[in-house]
Amino acid sequence: MSKICVLCDKGPGTGKKYRRRGMIKRKGGAGSKIVGKTLRKVMPNLQNVKIVLNGSVKRSKVCTSCIRAGKVVKA
Repeated sequence: MSKICVLCDKGPGTGKKYRRRGMIKRKGGAGSKIVGKTLRKVMPNLQNVKIVLNGSVKRSKVCTSCIRAGKVVKA
């Protein structure tokens, strides 16, 4: 199974993690410089839940934001 929510199609996102070096200006330094950029993935918080989907009970992956919003009818 993939890492995608069944209801809202939320999937992995991408971003960067910056590594900085040097003291920031407001603390008396010359300013912080970016010395490295690393690609990273941001995964959705998926839970295996028994839900009623199209009249039948299925176990599927649903994100927690859909569960909290009440979009899920639990079996």
